[in-house]
Amino acid sequence: MKVSELAAAAGVSPHTVRYYARAGLLDAKRHPVSRYALFDASSVERLRFVRRAQRLGFTLAEIRTILMMAQRGESPCPVVRDIVLQRSQATLAAIAEMTAAYDEMATALAQWRGMPDSTPTGNQICALIEALVEAETKRA
Repeated sequence: MKVSELAAAAGVSPHTVRYYARAGLLDAKRHPVSRYALFDASSVERLRFVRRAQRLGFTLAEIRTILMMAQRGESPCPVVRDIVLQRSQATLAAIAEMTAAYDEMATALAQWRGMPDSTPTGNQICALIEALVEAETKRA
């Protein structure tokens, strides 16, 4: 099947098919006369696999490694588990950081609720932010 046919069958754009082929994720044969890239029926499932792996956060290089392991008859499952475990731990850490940042923002907004706007004077830049520094200093 041609690029456009594979794209339609997998629900992606022809540009995506060409990009994945250049990245080594899809194997294409060349038509002997027209030189069009031609893909076999298994390319549809392979393309869907690549898209699912990307949604899980795998990079194209990681997906390429997984595909090569499978082609060699090796199970890529241990590698996949390790990558997802590392990513899930990094995601939890990022969520914790974002939660802490949100909590700090909520505290700042609550503190600023009754504060008036002010014009910078002398060394003062923004009274709102500087009030947070003063509050932190008092707590310490």
